[in-house]
Amino acid sequence: MRHHQEYEPPEALRDTIQCFWYERREFEHAPSSFQVEPDGYAEIIFHFSHLSYNTTPLPSPFLMGLLNQPVTFHIENRLEIIGVRCFPWTVADLLGLPSGKGVRIFEHPVAHLQPILQNLIQADKIAAAIRHVQQYFLETRAQVPADTMLYKAGVAMRKANGAIPVSQIAAAAHATVRTLERKFKQSSGHTVKDVTGLMRFEQVRNRLWWEPDVNIAGLAIELGYADQSHLSREFKRYSGATPAAFARKAKQAQKSAKDDFVAFIQA
Repeated sequence: MRHHQEYEPPEALRDTIQCFWYERREFEHAPSSFQVEPDGYAEIIFHFSHLSYNTTPLPSPFLMGLLNQPVTFHIENRLEIIGVRCFPWTVADLLGLPSGKGVRIFEHPVAHLQPILQNLIQADKIAAAIRHVQQYFLETRAQVPADTMLYKAGVAMRKANGAIPVSQIAAAAHATVRTLERKFKQSSGHTVKDVTGLMRFEQVRNRLWWEPDVNIAGLAIELGYADQSHLSREFKRYSGATPAAFARKAKQAQKSAKDDFVAFIQA
């Protein structure tokens, strides 16, 4: 059984946070594992279950920065999560942390939300828990100066779904390529090209998951790759599998009515 719901952020957070989301899953076998594919976001994860990564139990919350490869988590019986999906160039400033990659454990006042959220989740007050998290980040965001350069760059990247040269992103941000690259590296731990590559991969991944019979050559043209070979190389770089193999696995999962191959995938 799975329940997934996304919540649009308040207006004041839309330059920083893409959405808030809630996920609950019951697993048939205990313990179980699930895989998270890379995408173009960083996630702040509050969880209310026994969750581990590389055999190490994870505290709540933890941070999942941009991923270069899929990661596997292990769970006992039930998974329950509140997530904050952030633009990767904003999350470090929002939390006042240095930039970083992958799954990260960190110490931060945001952890004080955990017992409050735990009580709300146990009482099945999901909407109230989401509102509580939103209010915390509204107050936090008010104390963080907006970086207009990164915001403008982010708008251009999202509008093009990552299919845009770095020079055009810099022009949209009214910055030189060198300055933009430096700021991106400081804020996200990645280059602009890294981030746009992940954004494009995310588009391919989602299409293949929901439409496994889609023509891959046509998809390459649609999403701005040079050709099918280019798409395949980039897809394997981030997923470890070819697009065709990923599509076959997606089709098998749909036939068996299971949706736990790709975790947190967006519709």
